Amino acid sequence: MLPAFASTARIFPKHKLLRILFLIGCLSAPAFSQSTTPEEIEQRRIQYLISAIADLKDTTFIRNGSEYNAQRAANHLRLKLRFAGNRVKTAEDFIVCCATTSSMSGEKYWIKFPDGHMVESATFLREKLAAYALDSSNPQQ
Repeated sequence: MLPAFASTARIFPKHKLLRILFLIGCLSAPAFSQSTTPEEIEQRRIQYLISAIADLKDTTFIRNGSEYNAQRAANHLRLKLRFAGNRVKTAEDFIVCCATTSSMSGEKYWIKFPDGHMVESATFLREKLAAYALDSSNPQQ
């Protein structure tokens, strides 16, 4: 009678077993990787800023003299980000290129809060970005 390992050796010769283990290692490596590229970090920061706008309740966004709710403002910023393409590489690029002024009129974007006070969108977003950087729950700052 053959030992138990002998039958396994016939099914999986040593070189095939090594190949299988190598393949499993290669496929599982990304799951264990904690490294995040700088581009991914900046994309997270940009998405955080857009979410910060979208999540504001009872807030009015003023663009070219017209008022919009938070969701429409966030959608507009997503559209501008898409059109900006490769010009936006960082969260600061996003603020400058997409979220500060109208590309049509050059007028600044404003955020009007329920109590009536107004803040330039660039100021609001830079404050949010600073808070994001200080938040230890955000990985890979």
